[in-house]
Amino acid sequence: MDFIPNILFAIALIIGGGYFAKNVKSLIRNIKLGRDQEIKDNKSERWKNTINIALGQSKMVKRPIAGFLHIVVYVGFIIINIEVLEIIIDGLFGTHRIGLSILPVSVYGFLIASFEILAVGVLVSVIAFWIRRNIIKLKRFLSAEMKGWPKSDGNIILYFEVVLMCLFLIMNATDSSFQALDSGNVISQFIAPLFSGLSEATLHVVERTAWWLHILGILVFLNYLYFSKHLHILLAFPNVYYGKLTPQGQFTNNEAVTKEVKLMMDPTADPFAAPAEADANAVPEKFGASDVQDLSWLNLLNAYTCTECGRCTSECPANQTGKKLSPRKIMMDTRDRLTEVGNNIDANKGTFVPDGKQLLNDYITKEELWACTSCNACVEACPVSIDPLNIIMEMRRYLVMEESAAPTELNYMMSNIENNGAPWPYNQQDRLNWAQEN
Repeated sequence: MDFIPNILFAIALIIGGGYFAKNVKSLIRNIKLGRDQEIKDNKSERWKNTINIALGQSKMVKRPIAGFLHIVVYVGFIIINIEVLEIIIDGLFGTHRIGLSILPVSVYGFLIASFEILAVGVLVSVIAFWIRRNIIKLKRFLSAEMKGWPKSDGNIILYFEVVLMCLFLIMNATDSSFQALDSGNVISQFIAPLFSGLSEATLHVVERTAWWLHILGILVFLNYLYFSKHLHILLAFPNVYYGKLTPQGQFTNNEAVTKEVKLMMDPTADPFAAPAEADANAVPEKFGASDVQDLSWLNLLNAYTCTECGRCTSECPANQTGKKLSPRKIMMDTRDRLTEVGNNIDANKGTFVPDGKQLLNDYITKEELWACTSCNACVEACPVSIDPLNIIMEMRRYLVMEESAAPTELNYMMSNIENNGAPWPYNQQDRLNWAQEN
């Protein structure tokens, strides 16, 4: 009967890992709903960005306090979870602290000591984050889009991290054989006296309970990521790698429009020539985006990677002047609509059934789109290279080229450019009249 815990552990591992694999499959499927976008250029620069921005957190520390706390949580959580490997081996094979049979006591002790110190660092940082959100109430966490589930999600993940770190320390503190080594218990030795009145059998039960809750908590946490903004833990690296490298002010041109403009400017072109016959089976090209399927897969990856930190919105000049636009909301709305489309596909056996809704109007309003000044402040501020502006511009392109729904002022300007060669309502012949008045 001694093998029953090992079987139960293997079952938990298979269920947790299997559900995680299912979620990853759905995630990849949803991202691939976007348009193809080939990104194979400048691999060396992309790897450099990944190392500096995603791994090195170079953009996080532009706000020193939050940046430092985030680095502590980030480094601590990753390194502490190296210990999960030992837990998995112990759980599957019935061993206890297998690391001690492989490594010298001093080396093993150094590793566990590092984990315990980092666990305390994570606890302090997480508590500081909770205070910033719920007591100090920083303005960027109080926006309309942060009410309800987004606020709860931000707190739930903090509670998760507190519980996991506490379980890790309690597990070490109640492990009599580990404490007897007097190596590596730099923090847990101060927690152990809290359990000094318990019998050896009771201590063992507490240690085993903390051990089981710790590993089960990690499996739950892993699968919670798919439903949380903390999916960026997994997606930040590919998102930064595929991030925009072109100059921040450079926009993409539509190939069909570019070709038509070049034709208009070609003096040798026949203006009366019949257009080339299109393929009868070809799907008419749609300009811009009105729903998530019209965006690129990179836009959708951006949406899933959004951390909801609000740095983009706090830097947005339109938002600062009271406009409705929030770049963070643009990303959250895109992710919510993409999730809705994915659920629709799941419910209809792999086929999307039109639901009468779309990203434009049902999630993101025209008022939000036209409030953007295209200054790129949101793109520059994002710590994981998300580009809300690209989504905004694609939706604007749809409004202008598919619905002719540009604001009146913009229509006037475009008409003036077409008729007068300038944004102003003056005939070209009258441009120099101002000089004659002096």
